[in-house]
Amino acid sequence: MKLIYNVKDKPKFPQLIVFAIQQLLAIMAATIAVPAIVENGMSASAALFGAGAGTIIYQLFTKFKSPVFLGSSFAFIGSMLAAFAGGVSMSLGYLGLILGAVFAGLVYVIIAIIVKFAGVNWINKLMPPVVIGPTVALIGLSLAGAAVKDAFSYGPQDSNGSFIMSAGIWASLVCALVTLAVVIICSVYGKKMAKLIPFIIGILAGYAVAMVFTLIGIATGNDALRIIDFAPFKALVADGVTLSTFVAVPEFSFLKAIKGVDEFSWTYVATIAVAYIPVAFVVFAEHIADHKNLSTIIESELLEEPGLHRTLLGDGVGSIVGAVFGGCPNTTYGESVGCVAITRNASVVTITATAIIAMLISFISPFVAFLDSIPGCVMGGVCITLYGFIAVSGLKMIQKVDLESNGNLFTASVILICGIGGMAIAIGKVTITAIACALILGILTNILVSKKNKTKD
Repeated sequence: MKLIYNVKDKPKFPQLIVFAIQQLLAIMAATIAVPAIVENGMSASAALFGAGAGTIIYQLFTKFKSPVFLGSSFAFIGSMLAAFAGGVSMSLGYLGLILGAVFAGLVYVIIAIIVKFAGVNWINKLMPPVVIGPTVALIGLSLAGAAVKDAFSYGPQDSNGSFIMSAGIWASLVCALVTLAVVIICSVYGKKMAKLIPFIIGILAGYAVAMVFTLIGIATGNDALRIIDFAPFKALVADGVTLSTFVAVPEFSFLKAIKGVDEFSWTYVATIAVAYIPVAFVVFAEHIADHKNLSTIIESELLEEPGLHRTLLGDGVGSIVGAVFGGCPNTTYGESVGCVAITRNASVVTITATAIIAMLISFISPFVAFLDSIPGCVMGGVCITLYGFIAVSGLKMIQKVDLESNGNLFTASVILICGIGGMAIAIGKVTITAIACALILGILTNILVSKKNKTKD
C-alpha cells in the first residue's frame, strides 16, 4: 500500500488542520467513553486533554517516527473502578487513578530497560507473524460487536440480544449506512482532499441525515427518531450565556487528587498496585501488536527504529501524563492505526497536530458539545471501516506464513478461536482480556510446534 504522506512528510498547514481533525474524530469516541464508563465525576474534556498531552510525550520519546495517537485505555477500566471502591473519598479515588498510572508506567519503563540491553530479537522469536497476525486481526474483530451495536443505537433488543426493527432502529441503520457508504466512496473514488478526509465527510453526511430524522421526530412527536441529543448544547446555556458557554477549563484529575493526599495510606497504595500492575503486562502485549501492525502499514519496523524501548517509554510516560490530567492511562489506539491505513496519511506532523488540537479544544465548550452530540450510529458507520481495517491488517501479516503446515494452522486457530470465543479470565480484581489470553496461548502453541513451523520464501 503506497502512502500518500509518509512518516516524515509535512502537509500544507490548511490541509494539516483538516487531517488532524479527522484523526481526532477517529479516536474521540473511544477516548471520552472511558471516563463516561468509570463515572465518579470524571471529565471527558480532561481525558481528551490528557490523551493529547500523552501523545506529545510519546512522540518526543519516539523521536517523531511513530504515527499513532494515544487515547484512554479500556483495559484499565476495572483498575480505575477499583480506585474508587470501598467507599473511599472522591479525592483519594483520583489520587489512586494517578498512582495507578504511575505503577503501570513503571512496568513499561522496566520492560523498556530490559529491551534496551537485550534487544528485540527475542520478541520477534516469541511473536512471529503467525502469532502477531491473528492477534492483530483479533483486536479488530473483538471490536466488531461495538461497531454494530453503535450502528443500531436507537432501538430495543429482544431477550436474545437481537435488534427489533423499530422506527428508531431503521433510522439508526440508515444513518450508519450513509456514513459508511460516504466513507467508502470518498476513500475509493475520491480525488485529492476527498480521498484524504473520508471520515470527516462521512461523519458530516451521517450527522446531516441524523439531523433530518431528529427534526422529523420533533415535528411529529416521535421520540424514536430524535437521534441527535441536544443536551450538550443546552448545558452550555443552562445558567445563561457566560464565559463558560464558550471557554471552560477542564476538571483536571490532579486538581481533584490534591486533597486525597491527606487520606493517603500504604494499604490503599497496595490495592492500587495490585489493580494496575498486572494489567500493564496485558497492555504490553497489545502494544507489540499495534506497533507490528503499524510497521506493516508504513513499511518500516518500529520495533527496530525508533526501537521498542522508545515506544514503551513513550507509552508508559505518556500514560502517566494522561492520567495526571484526565485520570485515564493511555495506550496506542487501533482507531488511529486504522485511520492511517485507510487515508494513507502516515505523517507524524498530522498526529502531533491532532494532539495539540485535542488539548486546545478541550477548553472550547461548543466544540466539545458538538463532539458529544455526534450520534452513536454515525460513529458506528465509521468504526465498521476502522475496525475492519485493523482485522484485515492482521490477516495481511500472515500472507507469507505457510498455512500448509499444521503447526502454523494450530497456532493461528488457537488465537482466533480463543479470542473470538471470549476466553477472558478474572483473577481477583484483575481481568486478563480475551486478546491477552489468546496471545499467551498462541505463544505457547507456537513454542510447542516451533520445529514444524515453516515460512514461505
